[in-house]
Amino acid sequence: MRKFLQKLLYKPVVRLADKYSSRPSKNRVDKALNALYKSITTRPGKKGLVIPFDARHDKFIILSDQHKGARDGADIFAHSERNYLAALDHYYREGFTYINLGDSEELWENVFLTVKRHNKATFTREKLFIDQDRFIKIFGNHDLYWGNDPLAMVSLAQIYGKVIRVYEGVVLQTTINNKPLSIFMTHGHQGDLQSDGNWFSKWFVSDVWGPLQGYLRINPNTPAFNNQMKTDHNRIMYEWSSQRKDLLLITGHTHQPVFRSLTQLESLYISLDKAKEANDTAKTVELEREITGLHLKGNTPPDFNGYLDTYFNTGCCCFDDGDITGIEIEGECIRLIKWTYHKKVSERIVLEECELGDLKLN
Repeated sequence: MRKFLQKLLYKPVVRLADKYSSRPSKNRVDKALNALYKSITTRPGKKGLVIPFDARHDKFIILSDQHKGARDGADIFAHSERNYLAALDHYYREGFTYINLGDSEELWENVFLTVKRHNKATFTREKLFIDQDRFIKIFGNHDLYWGNDPLAMVSLAQIYGKVIRVYEGVVLQTTINNKPLSIFMTHGHQGDLQSDGNWFSKWFVSDVWGPLQGYLRINPNTPAFNNQMKTDHNRIMYEWSSQRKDLLLITGHTHQPVFRSLTQLESLYISLDKAKEANDTAKTVELEREITGLHLKGNTPPDFNGYLDTYFNTGCCCFDDGDITGIEIEGECIRLIKWTYHKKVSERIVLEECELGDLKLN
């Protein structure tokens, strides 16, 4: 019966979830990001940190959207846990600072004690970073609990052995090619009509979507979604960042990786245009085959003229195949990376890479 209902309800349920999980308003997003960035940079420590860093030597890994749950049918993190733990082991050994961009715990569908009980291994790994002062925790809409519940400090002490501050954002500041560069990071739900503390969205997720997802075992974070053109929310985030001088914006929230303001599909179209201009037939055929292999319908290449490299999105740590994606900043470079299972062993893959000094900014 479950398999029959999966086939019957998968598409309408995912469409419904998408409709009620994100409804961005450009005016609200702009206002919210402006206010948050101003608060962090003028009053560091209240809503977020300002961290000067040496781009040549300091290392950061930015991951988001684990949605750690109860290891039941609704827990979309379950398949990704081993990749997540392997990634944390790697970044701890290599001396990275871990910035968690929110929605780490799925506290709309679960109570805190349930999440705590089923995620001891991940909390133990995160604590290693905390003990060396290499962990920054940002809250998102699904773990807003960390930012507004009076019992949050008690809960944090229970899982990490100490109370830590949880912020709404962080700003990294450095100098590249004798020019200042600020990297503003936040979860990205700000200004989203259905996610920015909205009661209806919380009710829908906890009382409707969560139980239905658990029974049908549906995870909407599929490669088909991952490879689409940017969602409206990502587009609005890009538009905000492109108006700022010497600034990059990194968010999560949409579960869709974006590198240098482009999704994977958009990057393929740009590479295809370059191959055609160079009369590289072999490369053209290869890229066309790769685009066709994504099995997407109705996508036509957009106009990329004037795009700046100002917006990045971590993607998520809960894809339905167990993959996780994130952003690395190391050695004056920024990278989009993926951890995936290869013969049951977690493997790190660099999807995109660029020197910070080569980014096209305002």
